[in-house]
Amino acid sequence: MKKKINVVTLGCSKNLVDSELFLSQMLANGYEVSHDSEDSDARIVAVNTCGFILDAKEESVNTILEYAEAKKHGLIDKLFVFGCLSQRYKDDLIAEIPEVDGFYGKFQVRQMVEDLKAEYKMSLARQRYLTTPSHYAYLKISEGCNRTCSYCAIPQMTGAHVSIPIKDLINEAIGLAEKGVKELLVIAQDLSFYGIDLYNEPRLAQLISELSDIKGIEWIKLHYAYPANFPYNVLTVMSQKPNVARYLDIALQHCSDKMLNLMRRNTTKAETISLINKIREEIPGIHLRTTILVGHPGETEEDFDELKSFVRLMRFERLGVFPYSHEEDTYAGEKYEDSIPFEVKQARADELMEIQQQIAAEINAQKIGQTMKVVIDRIEGDYFVGRTEFDSPEVDGEVLLTTDQNLRIGSFYQVKITGSEDFDLFGKVING
Repeated sequence: MKKKINVVTLGCSKNLVDSELFLSQMLANGYEVSHDSEDSDARIVAVNTCGFILDAKEESVNTILEYAEAKKHGLIDKLFVFGCLSQRYKDDLIAEIPEVDGFYGKFQVRQMVEDLKAEYKMSLARQRYLTTPSHYAYLKISEGCNRTCSYCAIPQMTGAHVSIPIKDLINEAIGLAEKGVKELLVIAQDLSFYGIDLYNEPRLAQLISELSDIKGIEWIKLHYAYPANFPYNVLTVMSQKPNVARYLDIALQHCSDKMLNLMRRNTTKAETISLINKIREEIPGIHLRTTILVGHPGETEEDFDELKSFVRLMRFERLGVFPYSHEEDTYAGEKYEDSIPFEVKQARADELMEIQQQIAAEINAQKIGQTMKVVIDRIEGDYFVGRTEFDSPEVDGEVLLTTDQNLRIGSFYQVKITGSEDFDLFGKVING
């Protein structure tokens, strides 16, 4: 009988890519693999953890404990843990959860494969076992981060920024396209830095241009650009290549100069506004996704009022808000006092999201009557659920279409928008 392994992935899409690379190795070694399966009868489980902020760490620890309990009761035989939490707290985890058969850091997948009595195949180093729907995939273009943001422990977990060579990424993307992938979600901790370590200059624009030439790729979306030293030449590519979506995920975190300085963001409010205006000027109709961090040490009511005004002024199409988490091994964790109560942080996050909800509702309402290209992701209840070029999976809104239409998962349709809610749209296919 084949050995079976179930991989459970927690955290971000970058972790998902790591799990897919590991699953590919195990599949090539004759294992039967599953991902995030709740009814798997696999006797081996590997948990890919997140160690970014408190909530993510708690989820990771609770998941490990759940499978450790399953092992105690004979429901599984082996339990392995890898990823960011294991990278950051390996010694503590070994002491606290002895039921785990092996803890591995983020970059120790090869060792984990070999400890499972399998052969790590270098020829498959960039091959993936896709866990996403077959029509889209994440493409991770680098590891690590060179930024020194006060609140972030990621550089301590992942190390310095390391770009994956363009040639390797193009080959990986071609392989994904040959499997039927039509949408590439380009991800990195810091897209803006891509290529500097390899080529002594930013090469994001070149990479995206070459990816856009791959046959079968209909959409390319960019996630997690950094505002300081933004590579403006990528805007030229976005304007010239029709399959590079008018969508950009760029984390701003705050607007007040005082807070940007405390956060060590290496930019100013004026520079941020200038960047946003430049992007919107060069790419008319672009949808910007950003994240805002509230409750960072030093944030006063005046700073928060300034932030609310900024969000109202900029009218971001997509926005996420997170309360600050005081983390050890960060500049803020060592230098600042976590003096703002959690209740205040959460109240600020809720208030900002109420503002954004109204903005999103107004932007969505303006789309009624427009015809938009939509990809169908799944069937849910009475609806086919799809997305426009302005929406990424899991984080953005969706388009709902009635199931009495004959639609195919993974196919693109021209859809007339007939209604809207705060974050979602309703539509009707006008071709098919």
